[in-house]
Amino acid sequence: MSDENKSIYDFDFNLICEFFSSMERQGPGSPDVTLKALSFIDNLTEQSHIADLGCGTGGQTMTLAKYVQGKITALDLFPDFINIFNRNATQSGLQDRVKGVVGSMDNLPFQDEELDLIWSEGAIYNIGFERGLNEWRKYLKNGGYIAVSESSWFTDERPAEINDFWMNAYPEIDTIPNQVAKVHKAGYLPVATFILPETCWTELYFAPKNIAEEIFLNKYAGNKTAEKLIAYQRYEAELYRKYKEFYGYTFFIAKKTRSHGKK
Repeated sequence: MSDENKSIYDFDFNLICEFFSSMERQGPGSPDVTLKALSFIDNLTEQSHIADLGCGTGGQTMTLAKYVQGKITALDLFPDFINIFNRNATQSGLQDRVKGVVGSMDNLPFQDEELDLIWSEGAIYNIGFERGLNEWRKYLKNGGYIAVSESSWFTDERPAEINDFWMNAYPEIDTIPNQVAKVHKAGYLPVATFILPETCWTELYFAPKNIAEEIFLNKYAGNKTAEKLIAYQRYEAELYRKYKEFYGYTFFIAKKTRSHGKK
């Protein structure tokens, strides 16, 4: 298998975790984008319970916590991410209402209709967009919100190189109209949809990642697995530079509807 045909899942998880732990964000995004998505959500109080699923080290969670007063439970599969998350929460003085826990998206530690808001930036792909929308819905109160950013096609057709890359990495990527339809079908009222600015990729994700890559390669000089992981990261960045008009991240904000055809 060539590096171009690998997905991130083909690399050592410990190395992946170490590499991304050094970054404030583990995917494209920005505080401005987080706050823009939050601006469409109107029912939060001090009593609200929010879950941030696939939180990573919590860059977006800390932004949320500064602008909402409720309790936030953040979940990620990687213990190292959660250790960093909880340290950051303590350093920010947020530890009384912001807590990171180790857990899986397909086995959430919440009761039915416990949550006022489910948040997930660039992470729902771990369980799948449609599956996440459907399985997470039961944890939301009626009228509760879900806000997720997800990779999207901007066109119905695209060059073979980028199409093949995404079909291998994440076959569920879809066009925005199709994704909105999936949101509606899963029992939500679509409230807002917007595309993340290009700077969320270039200045706020790839630029700091370039620095992290150099440090990582120096530490693991001669380690073929580490070198291949970084080669994959650089290939992914090069593809974005070449094909950014064809795809990107989209934020979807939606509200759980009271009536839904599925049992």
